Amino acid sequence: MEWEKFNEYLQIAIDKAVFYLPKIILAGIILWIGFKVVKKVVQLVAQALKKTGFSETLRPFLSSTVSVILKGAVLFVIASILGADLTGLFAILAAAGFAIGMALQGSLGNFASGILILTLKPYKIGDWVQVEDKFGRVKEIGIFSTDVLTPGNKILIIPNSMITDSVVTNYSERGMIRLELEVTMPYEESFPRVRQIIRTALATVSKILSSPEPEIGILNFDSHSITLIVRPYVLPDDFWEVTFNANTAIKKAFNANNVKIAYSEGVEMGLIGE
Repeated sequence: MEWEKFNEYLQIAIDKAVFYLPKIILAGIILWIGFKVVKKVVQLVAQALKKTGFSETLRPFLSSTVSVILKGAVLFVIASILGADLTGLFAILAAAGFAIGMALQGSLGNFASGILILTLKPYKIGDWVQVEDKFGRVKEIGIFSTDVLTPGNKILIIPNSMITDSVVTNYSERGMIRLELEVTMPYEESFPRVRQIIRTALATVSKILSSPEPEIGILNFDSHSITLIVRPYVLPDDFWEVTFNANTAIKKAFNANNVKIAYSEGVEMGLIGE
């Protein structure tokens, strides 16, 4: 009896081997050839991305993505050849993809924005940019965020979705930056005279560009004085140096030409509690 069962099981095993062995061999051949083809396709994709000028940060990522997708397709073909039921697997993958997408909604937005930035290149590493009130030099452009070094030597890690949703000012695109300096003058003072004093003072600051010429005008009228706007042009790298030097030169010129500054008189003292 036991011998009959053994023969029965042996026959079943032989039948299964005869049935699956050709499929397994075919699957192995397809796996070997498929991965070889995928490797060649990925190399061609990498070369094409390089020729089209894609970012060095984006090229490896896209190549890896193509490789994963194609290898996944090869594995699905092999699973189909072996007779696996992929319906349940597709359902599981769909549910997992939906759950992961909901959990990483913000990260996926930053990822998509990073792809846009690296593809469209609104700025590059080394450019001076302003995103809302954040200003600095671009140090690194990543898939999820952009690192910006401020003039105060702080690194700002700005999410890429914030950049694509905001107005980005690229100061390096034109090769120059227009400073926005504000100074005041008393009402009784002559504006043409003060304007000429400021022009003369700006001419002593070495890194201010002569073309375009600095713009000087009346910004608004305050209760005690008139606010002037002074707009010299500088190279992006000289932003803060010229800002400090220009303000220093204007103050020195005002002192030499007896231009007075209005300020409220008197001090009101108040108590400070514990």
